[in-house]
Amino acid sequence: MTILLTGSSRGIGAAIHAALTDAGASVIGHGTASGIPADFSDPAGPTALWNAALEQAGGAIDVLINNAGVFEAAPLADGDWTAQWERTMRINLTASAELCRLAVLHWQARGVGGRIVNIASRAAYRGDSPAHWHYAASKAGMVAMTKTIARGYAREGILAFAVCPGFTMTGMAEDYLSSRGGDALLADIPLGRVAAPEEIAAAAKFLALEAPASMTGSVIDVNGASYVR
Repeated sequence: MTILLTGSSRGIGAAIHAALTDAGASVIGHGTASGIPADFSDPAGPTALWNAALEQAGGAIDVLINNAGVFEAAPLADGDWTAQWERTMRINLTASAELCRLAVLHWQARGVGGRIVNIASRAAYRGDSPAHWHYAASKAGMVAMTKTIARGYAREGILAFAVCPGFTMTGMAEDYLSSRGGDALLADIPLGRVAAPEEIAAAAKFLALEAPASMTGSVIDVNGASYVR
């Protein structure tokens, strides 16, 4: 089992990498600190990553996990608002879409099935702060894309799933919690704490390796009941 995992160098990605490796999977990582480097703000980045990963894998990738993303504020009065919107969409959604497309074409050409796991966000359903329209929209797009892939290619054995974390205790989440008043945000989470990266990784590993085919199109929420649907 060979898995391409984007954004594997830290936080949720690093936890997913560890969980999959512990389960015996061969994981090809992507990131600045580990794995194959690729800049997703560059339109050429996703294809370059896919081609390099495919070569490293010996011509066959079984699972794609799209985890790489950015969470950057864009206040409405910011003169660079549109540029920030486009950057976030390019990195969070378009790059993931391009990799999904390459994966589906790869599996169709090989005549085999495969799995896609997209790491989205609670924001896809609940929205986010006034400075993060773009982030919420990118993650909602990721969920819609996942469901579309699941419906379109299930008969070919190509399955697609998504995970929607809430706040997760990565470095990025710590900065956000402190900037927004951590106690108030924690009060909005019935569990009383943010998720650990290992909890998100457990969901991703299940979908990548174990989930039954009939679950294709499913979205797993991991948010401490801060948003239920």
